[in-house]
Amino acid sequence: MELQAIIFDVDGTLADTEEIHRAAFNRAFRDAGLSWHWDQPLYGELLQVTGGKERLRHFVESRAPDVDHAALPSLIAALHERKNAIYAELVQDGAAPLRRGFDALIRQARADRIRLAIATTTSLPNVHALLQATLGPEGLDYFEVIAAGDTVAHKKPAPDIYYQALERLRLGPQSCLAVEDSHNGLRSARAAQLATLIVRSTYTLQDDFTGAALVLDELDALPGAHPPGPGILAALRTLHQRTLHDPG
Repeated sequence: MELQAIIFDVDGTLADTEEIHRAAFNRAFRDAGLSWHWDQPLYGELLQVTGGKERLRHFVESRAPDVDHAALPSLIAALHERKNAIYAELVQDGAAPLRRGFDALIRQARADRIRLAIATTTSLPNVHALLQATLGPEGLDYFEVIAAGDTVAHKKPAPDIYYQALERLRLGPQSCLAVEDSHNGLRSARAAQLATLIVRSTYTLQDDFTGAALVLDELDALPGAHPPGPGILAALRTLHQRTLHDPG
């Protein structure tokens, strides 16, 4: 069975965005007159909770118990909206370029009629901002399916977002390859029976990637990945075929 589609995670995978998200959260806190500050060690812990709103709720419940819980839903909604607006501004200013090899892969895949999709827990406006800033105004059109945010009942590590992407592609998992950067993302993709390439990011270097088809530090480190566009895609086709014969 040939590779028909590649399904990408976004944050940490397409672009190493988590420091941009962290900065945007901290600015949103300051704008709201809050004394909260998420440093890198704390944010690394909070990233174990997938989804920005869920992360905020977890932080308040575990680290800021004095917040009026009756007002919590509206506070989280306002902070998250402001944070997303700040994130979009930063991304539009070029703060989050695509990671090495991804631009070449995306363009080569389109040329070779490999279908492209996204499966992410981040909000849809964040996905739009990143794709348009990095791939140009037509960036959204490169992806046949964008499954994002709150469109499923359970976020990663549950497989729901990958099930949605597969359903909208009308493909079985054996026809696809997932690209992720985190343990939670790997669990989500593997639970949906997808072979998964891991490209580790800043906050996931120590994650457990047992069950991944391959673990890399950068996409262009794939064996045979040169020239970048054709080479990376050919390497992914080979990896996909290998997983069909040896699912591990």
